[in-house]
Order: sequence, then C-alpha cells, then structure tokens
Amino acid sequence: MPFSALRLRIQPQLLDGLGSGMLIEIGQVEALFRYPVKSMGGERLEAANLGWHGIEGDRRLAFRRMNDRSEFPWLNASKLPGLLRFAPHREEGGRQDGDQGDLPGDLHLPTHIRTPDGEAMPVFGEDLATEVGRRYGAPVEMMQLKHGIFDEANISVIASDTVREIARLAGRSQDLQPFDVRRFRPNVVVRLLRSVPFQEDEWVGGVLSFGEADDAPAIAVTLRDERCSMLNLDPDTASAAPEVLKAVVREHQNTAGIYGAVTRIGRLAVGQTIFLRAPTEKRERG
Repeated sequence: MPFSALRLRIQPQLLDGLGSGMLIEIGQVEALFRYPVKSMGGERLEAANLGWHGIEGDRRLAFRRMNDRSEFPWLNASKLPGLLRFAPHREEGGRQDGDQGDLPGDLHLPTHIRTPDGEAMPVFGEDLATEVGRRYGAPVEMMQLKHGIFDEANISVIASDTVREIARLAGRSQDLQPFDVRRFRPNVVVRLLRSVPFQEDEWVGGVLSFGEADDAPAIAVTLRDERCSMLNLDPDTASAAPEVLKAVVREHQNTAGIYGAVTRIGRLAVGQTIFLRAPTEKRERG
C-alpha cells in the first residue's frame, strides 16, 4: 500500500538521533509480550520498559545444549516442541539459592518454571535441568545472558491483520479456537489504522515511534522476519500444523512481520499510537 493512502499527522518536533520529518500514523499497540526463557511460554503485558537490548526481561534466559559446540547452542522449540509448555513465573520472596540474576529481586526475571505436569521448579535448580534434559535426550544447563539471546534482533513486531491473513491462507481461520498470535512470538502486536496485511514490509528502513512526544521510545526497522518451523506449533499444546509455515513460504517468501533495533528507550503500553518515519527513499519519492 502506498504511503499516501495512510492518514498523515505532522510531527513538528525533532526526533533525537533520527533527524526531523513527517511522521505517518499507522496504528496502535494492540498487545505486548515478553518471553523470559527462550522458547518457553511468554507473558502478555499491559506495559513494559523498552531498553537498548529490547524489552526488559525478554529472552534473558535459555537452556544451553552442553554437548553442542556450535555458535548457537541454545535449546529451542524447533528441537524440543514441548518446551513451549513450560511456563516461567515469579514467586514472592525474591532470589532463591543458585539464582544467577544480576540483582536480588529482579522483577523482570522468573524465579520458577512450571512444567507441563504442573510442578514448579527453581529456574537454576538441578531438577529443572534434569527434567528438560530428559525430554530432550541430552544434558542441558540454564544460562543467563545480560543482553538477551535472540535469533536476529532484539525487538519483533507484527500486525494483527497479517496474522489473520496467514490464518486464512493456511485454511485455519474457521477453527473453533482463534488463531493465536503467540505462534509468531512477537514483542509488539500492531492494530493497523488501515487494514492491509503484510503492511510491515513497507516499514523496513524506516523508524517506528511509540507516541508523538519528542522523547517517545522508537525502533529502527531493520529487516523482515524470516520464519521457521516454530510457527507451526500451538503455544499451549505444542501440536504441529505444518500448513501454517507452508502458507507463509508460498504466499510471502517465508516472512511475516519485522525486526527492529532500539534507537530510543522508554515505556511501551497497550493503546499507544504508533508513527512511522518513512524510509528516506520513500520520502524523497513522495
């Protein structure tokens, strides 16, 4: 969709570090998610702090495959689908024995993981590592990385219209259960002002600003989000539906949504208005 088809709102303030220019209102924040442990269940949030390394507490923990010497030794749901059914949570009382967190009582990190069988285990306890290793079939250990453990970039965004279109393409839009946006593991879900699926492609090279104040948090849109088999996995049951990824490969070059890099930190919240500062070449062409 051409940028001229969107509703325009002039933003006269300078965007720190981004230069000046017109912002295009594209929609609102529909939902926010954080995933404390890589490939485990996520948390839906009403608000979150956006730091230089993404949403605070997002993907700061992961299981390392102890026998893997590759550059990416992290255990994920592509290798163990059942990992999605483990639910990180925080229990009162702060830091427990063996916690490797940076600070006691760090509210952005879980203290325990609830297994699919309903048992709550300390995040850094031997019992949890043993249980996950048993399911995976090889030893693992929980690790914490200060700046997070990401596949490509530290913030991911997708529009709900794109999710609904993929459900339609995959033949799943008539399911009794709603097609779950959590399959896409986004940090930010956008409710578009103008309903056009895959509109995110037009944002690459531009900047998304969350709010119109001159100090509003912002991300530079760096690339389209290339999808993997995790897209097929139901976030609650871990059952696979291969038609989902096939539809994305067939209809949209195996991409859906975008990745971004944080250019201004701040507070994100559901309902915030989102503005796009268009890529330079698109502004010049306009």
